[in-house]
Amino acid sequence: MNVAIISVSKKGYELSLSIKEKLDSDSTIIKTDLYHKNVKKYLPYLFEEYDAIIAIMASGILIRSIAPVIESKASDPAVLNIDDNGKFVISTLSGHLGGANKLTQKISRLIDATPVITTSTDVNRKLGIDVLAKDLYLSIDDSKEILFFNKSILEDKEISLVINPDKNYNYLFEYLSNNTLEINISINFSSKVNPGEIHATLDDHRMILREREIVAGLGCRRGKECEKIYEALKSSADELGIYLSRINKLASAEIKKDENGMLELSDKLNIPISFVEIEKLRLFESQDIQKSEFVKSKFGIYGVCEPSALIMAGFDSQLIYKKTSYDGVTVAIAVSK
Repeated sequence: MNVAIISVSKKGYELSLSIKEKLDSDSTIIKTDLYHKNVKKYLPYLFEEYDAIIAIMASGILIRSIAPVIESKASDPAVLNIDDNGKFVISTLSGHLGGANKLTQKISRLIDATPVITTSTDVNRKLGIDVLAKDLYLSIDDSKEILFFNKSILEDKEISLVINPDKNYNYLFEYLSNNTLEINISINFSSKVNPGEIHATLDDHRMILREREIVAGLGCRRGKECEKIYEALKSSADELGIYLSRINKLASAEIKKDENGMLELSDKLNIPISFVEIEKLRLFESQDIQKSEFVKSKFGIYGVCEPSALIMAGFDSQLIYKKTSYDGVTVAIAVSK
């Protein structure tokens, strides 16, 4: 998640510095940029360029400033509102699909503030269909149906989730089993459903949830054991809040194609691994990747795990977990658009 923090007062700016310092050490936050004053000038740009906006200012200023640029719950960034004293963190826009509710909880813990969340499913301890999609990195084919399904969930109506019997959906079962929010669902199987899709149905309403491609990029010291690479990947997935069975592909540089630890991990998890050509890595450009002069001096490229993940996740993919090191193993995770 790329986060912009915008403030208007001196006290608000000092709070934004404190929040940035804390977020910079969070592997799920790719970058955090600060903006100060000129709210009406900056906000249209921030809406286009960032996944989340944290606005430290009076709610009236924020609401008047974002009103002209709001488009859709499917595309608007998460917007949080914090008072200058850091007492309250308010999830203001895109609570579910944009991730504002979860980010509100995170920021509240970081600054010891009170989170304010008003979405109906959350306050009634229900699992919204859009929350399920967001948590599992599923795209929604028709966001207009979200209201119908969430209203039905609030009324405790049974939603049918239809999946392909030949596809591994362990991540879905684990997620539903471990979730503390309530949802009344049945799981049904049909070969008519494409692998990687989940069809939610009720009465004459249907919503198709499609897996976005999740790729875990890996790097390691020569001869690293499978178990060590597994532990690093598992730690990263846990921090990100995904299950290993949700990862579609592993990736690394072609210089690692004979690393037994990676090959064994691919077999162990039954997840295919791809090795990206050095020339592709050398030519790849992204503002989000971390450049390593050490890797450049050894292999002629600035990185392995981040660019490998982004390349294999496809055009316009984005990092959701930046390069993190675990005793000789590096992990980065990207998702397709």
